[in-house]
Amino acid sequence: MQNNSSKQSNAPLANYAFIDGQNLYSGVLALGWKLDFTQFRQYLRDTYNISKAFLFIGYMEEQQELYDQLEYQGYTLVFKPTITYKDGLTKGNVDADLVLNAMIEYADYKKAVIVTGDGDFYCLIDYLRQQNKLAQVLIPNERLYSTLFEQIDAGSRKYFTFINRLRKDLEYKPRSRNRNKKTSNTHKSR
Repeated sequence: MQNNSSKQSNAPLANYAFIDGQNLYSGVLALGWKLDFTQFRQYLRDTYNISKAFLFIGYMEEQQELYDQLEYQGYTLVFKPTITYKDGLTKGNVDADLVLNAMIEYADYKKAVIVTGDGDFYCLIDYLRQQNKLAQVLIPNERLYSTLFEQIDAGSRKYFTFINRLRKDLEYKPRSRNRNKKTSNTHKSR
């Protein structure tokens, strides 16, 4: 007789992405372009076989429409309360949440893709590499990332991909609303 309470599966583990949303957004924006999150989700799926893409971001009620769109595109959103400083800057520090979730999900993924340039993730990235669980680190901005990452693979950068080099494929291009609109100069006369 089989024990139905055990959750044994022969299915291979999938790969997961853990995305530092603020670092991704601000890193790309500093380069003068905006990321197309739909294209980025497809890139993660096609390039790294990512079945779950956790996007860690600060929660702002007025951004609910954006959050709904991101979930529709296939992201699993993990929110952090935000703090607005006296200078008007709003921030939601997601570092601890990303590390914690990467470890909570550890047994459920084969390899992890970490999306950040923040050196606070050095310990997580190095640990995943040592355990052969690191697929890649996607760094948003080649000019703005922690030099701690250079210690991970002795400067070979085999674990690093720079998103700024993928601009051609991942840049948001607004779709023209007037593309199919025909103008008519036809007037009815009586």
